[in-house]
Amino acid sequence: VSPQCPITSWWAFETEALKALLDSILAEYAVDADRVYLTGLSMGGYGSWALGIQHPELFAAVVPICGGGEPDAVCVLKNVPVWAFHGDADPVVELSESVKMVEALQACGGDVKLTVYPGVEHDSWTQTYANPELYEWFLSHKRHV
Repeated sequence: VSPQCPITSWWAFETEALKALLDSILAEYAVDADRVYLTGLSMGGYGSWALGIQHPELFAAVVPICGGGEPDAVCVLKNVPVWAFHGDADPVVELSESVKMVEALQACGGDVKLTVYPGVEHDSWTQTYANPELYEWFLSHKRHV
């Protein structure tokens, strides 16, 4: 499911709308609830951090791409694998946004890694989503119940 944010909104503030969408998908379709993976890019990267923080119990893994969030709140994700991605030449969302989140999660013992693409500007998602290793990594994780 790839929801598009309304032009008048911001995903990091719409976590309950995203949660309601996820609840309806889980209720209506044959979904393995132990293999729900959360990812998003740019504003969706912020939304991925925010929704993951609000509802860590729902996800088997989280992949925020060129996003950021609230480092002080990220420890609730310490039991959810996180793989963040960012280009080091991103002029839209500074690399430091991902670094802050990853370092905060590492500090509380989280299972987190960061891939930084040298010379890549804001479009760090094309390489990320084209990488078969990402999908193998997703499928290697199941939700901890």
